[in-house]
Amino acid sequence: MQKRSLGRTGLSISPVVFGGNVFGWTADEKTSFDLLDAFFDAGYNAIDTADVYSSWVDGHKGGESEEIIGRWLKRGHVARDKAVIVTKVGFDSQGRKTGLSAKWIAEAADASLKLLGTDYIDLYLAHKPDEEVPIEETLEAFARLKQQGKVRAIGCSNYEAGQLQASLDAAASNNLPRYDVVQPEYNLYTRDRFEGPLADLCMREDVGVISYYALAAGFLTGKYRSLKDTEGAARSYRVGNYLDDKGLRILAALDQVAAETGTTPATVAIAWVAARPGITAPIASATSLRQLESLIAAGKLTLSEAQMARLTEAGA
Repeated sequence: MQKRSLGRTGLSISPVVFGGNVFGWTADEKTSFDLLDAFFDAGYNAIDTADVYSSWVDGHKGGESEEIIGRWLKRGHVARDKAVIVTKVGFDSQGRKTGLSAKWIAEAADASLKLLGTDYIDLYLAHKPDEEVPIEETLEAFARLKQQGKVRAIGCSNYEAGQLQASLDAAASNNLPRYDVVQPEYNLYTRDRFEGPLADLCMREDVGVISYYALAAGFLTGKYRSLKDTEGAARSYRVGNYLDDKGLRILAALDQVAAETGTTPATVAIAWVAARPGITAPIASATSLRQLESLIAAGKLTLSEAQMARLTEAGA
């Protein structure tokens, strides 16, 4: 499978990244191992997680996903240097104030390394902006991690264009490593958080983009066509937000293109994101081998110009 260069990081990743938020949540350890084995066996090479996954589950404190990935790596099905591991720091949870202070970044990085059972993190992201900590302090902390060999590349998640530009300016002014990757929410339904100033900045500055929520919390799989369909779903609190005229219009377009390509709406939705300007690779999750087939197919599907245009118009 042809890999894509991730901005200036020197990393190359597959056209779809596996979202590890499900590990230890909606996918138990055995299922997670099976999914990762199959994903890498199909030629894919990148996993996204965070130290906060899955703290929202009763009885969890965060780190469950990283721990499962670490135990999977230890099994040796895939050599460590063949896996690109992305994790994140700085998302407050369960009343715990973490943020992006130098002290916390150093502590959190060591904790993530321990759970992952590895000497280095391929890509370490600031999970969200921290207005209480100077960006210079945060970048200096990341710089130390790079100097120590604990982190290969750095980036940020949930930054708007102005925030990313400020970080790039601070890095240049202080001779510090810059954020070479950004992780925004982006899918057929939610487009304004990437398209426009942020996308333009990323393409101008060669910042890699690994977008999340490619399937809009599962809505773009086509599984949810009414509020009744969301009953009992783990992400029902999000899916209902998409059940409007725009959402149903997008589903109709996905159905048409899926029929034309002999695939599924999920495969088409992910492939659309992967083909958009400025996107390096979308993140998508699966909790069964059957769902995983849609992810694997998406990285191999090339949509026609007419199909891309139809989908883009549906979500406008």
